[in-house]
This record gives sequence, C-alpha cells and structure tokens, in this order.
Amino acid sequence: MFDYHPDDLDVTISEMLVATSDSADHELPEVVPAVLKLLRKRLGMDVAFVSQIADGRRTFKAVDSAPDFAPVVAGMSDPAEESWCQYVVEGRLPEKIDDAAPLVAAGKMPDPGFTIGTHLSTPVRLADGQVYGTLCCFSRDVHPGADIDRLRFTANLLAEKLSPGAVATPSQ
Repeated sequence: MFDYHPDDLDVTISEMLVATSDSADHELPEVVPAVLKLLRKRLGMDVAFVSQIADGRRTFKAVDSAPDFAPVVAGMSDPAEESWCQYVVEGRLPEKIDDAAPLVAAGKMPDPGFTIGTHLSTPVRLADGQVYGTLCCFSRDVHPGADIDRLRFTANLLAEKLSPGAVATPSQ
C-alpha cells in the first residue's frame, strides 16, 4: 500500500504531471522542465533530460542542468545509434550504471566527450508499446545509491500523458 506523504518526490511529480492538460498528445507537458529540475536535484545528478527517438535521431526535448555544467541543451539532436539512450532502449546498456567512466575508457560505450559517473536512463514507453524516447539523468560523480525506480515511475507518468486516449497505470 502506498503511504501518502505530500513531501515525497513521487507524490510531487505525480501531482505536477497530473495537473497538466487532460488531452494527451505527443508533445511534452509544459511542466516537464520543472519535473526534471526536481528529479535532478533530489537524485543528486548534474543533468536530467527527456529525449525523443524518431527517424533515426535522438532529440533532447527538455533538459535541466546544474548551473556550472550544461553539456546538452533542448533541441540538440544526434544519430540515435550513437546514443546511450538507444543502447538502453535496445538493452545493450543497463538502465542504471553506477560508474560509466571505466566502460567509456574500455570502449564499451560511446564517448560523450565529457565525464559521466553515474548514469540512469529508462525508456518512455507509450501505452501502445511504442518507445517515445528516454528519461535520463547523469552525474559527473559516482552515486551508487541513485534511485532508478524514481526515474521509471516518472517515465511511466510521462508516458501516460503522451499516450493519446490511453489510461496507463504507472508502476514503480
């Protein structure tokens, strides 16, 4: 049973996303940047973003970064095949990587051109099973206690908002 604690991150995010328009479409709700900022800060990460994967491209749809580190911005796009997001969607990378630096150094992951310690990423899967993209966050430092379940919960809520006519039930 879920205990209601108004200060809990999950409750706050749920309230923010549920308070948005009832008409679902493939456009991100306006509240997403605020949700990303909340997630990034509460999870102790440097960057949080929502990407869309379509037509062979990964596009950053919304991004929140620490004030001193902004390696990606909304609107940037790159080939999906070269992105960690695509690797996660395909199962070539796990959703949670405590320390990505050794994997990059060993050539097991694409080099992003900056240091990534902890990396969390989960697909945003619409009600019809189609992958919209990913919800990700990462830190330059290593945070082994980072909570991938919070990211999954938020991705499920976001997917519900993006799924036309669907009533998805978020799971944790």
